[in-house]
Amino acid sequence: MFGRRPDGKRLKKQDPIMQITPYLMPMRCDAQVFLEHKADYEKLSRYIVKKSQEGEKITFMQILVAAYVRAISNNPEANRFIFNKQYYARNNCSVSYTVLKDPQNTDSNETTVRILFDLTDTIFDVRDRMNAAVEQSRATEDGDFVIRLARAVLAVPGLATLIVAVVKLLDRYGIAPKVLIRELPFYSGMFITNNGSIGLHHPFHHIYNFGDVSLFIGMGSILKEATVEDGKARMKRWLPLGMTADERVCSGAHYAAFFFDVLRLLDNPEELETPPDKVRFEQGVEYHVPKVKKG
Repeated sequence: MFGRRPDGKRLKKQDPIMQITPYLMPMRCDAQVFLEHKADYEKLSRYIVKKSQEGEKITFMQILVAAYVRAISNNPEANRFIFNKQYYARNNCSVSYTVLKDPQNTDSNETTVRILFDLTDTIFDVRDRMNAAVEQSRATEDGDFVIRLARAVLAVPGLATLIVAVVKLLDRYGIAPKVLIRELPFYSGMFITNNGSIGLHHPFHHIYNFGDVSLFIGMGSILKEATVEDGKARMKRWLPLGMTADERVCSGAHYAAFFFDVLRLLDNPEELETPPDKVRFEQGVEYHVPKVKKG
């Protein structure tokens, strides 16, 4: 309440033009901007094969998430969010995505994981966190917190409408239960979906008005396009990405620097194997997450 939230610190000193933007566009769906990028699938594939030969199994999604975490370490402004027309610096680096409970059965139930990352994480740290979260979620027989909560509120007709309305009201003033903000996937810096894994094109997914997600990235099926290299025509494969961002979060210059880092790292994933030389935090907001213990 009064500008305090468990997931971020209110930023009071902002450019006046930026500060008034949430009043002109009060909802995230008002402020959505869409960007498209094609990552070099062949270069990423060669990197994944090389790491596999070295005994390190890495996926395309893990590289994308690691690039996001590293870009945030250098551009914390892109990790802000807006609530009740006020700016907040997020006090975590978090990513959410949906997985199948049984990856071999497309009819199995879905579950969503929300993972916290440390800004010093390497690609191997990111992989370990993601693998651990997915394994834990799939091992839960009765479903994770989100599934159990949804099942409970849907058991009574009309209760879901009441519960959601109450949570929205409490959240507006920063007094929603901390467990909800900690567990629900809608309170993350980025939401990602891998539509390519089910044979679909890359989506430009909407940003949820519920919660505080500021960026949504959709991966799609591999594209083949004709290109000319060294004077010879050939078919080249690309990994398409559809990106939806809340334009109010930071200035265009900050967003440009953030996306430049993400795309550069996708083109040079080997840079993600070592921790960043330095990490930038917004003033008064610093956070750390212990590494995953192996074995």
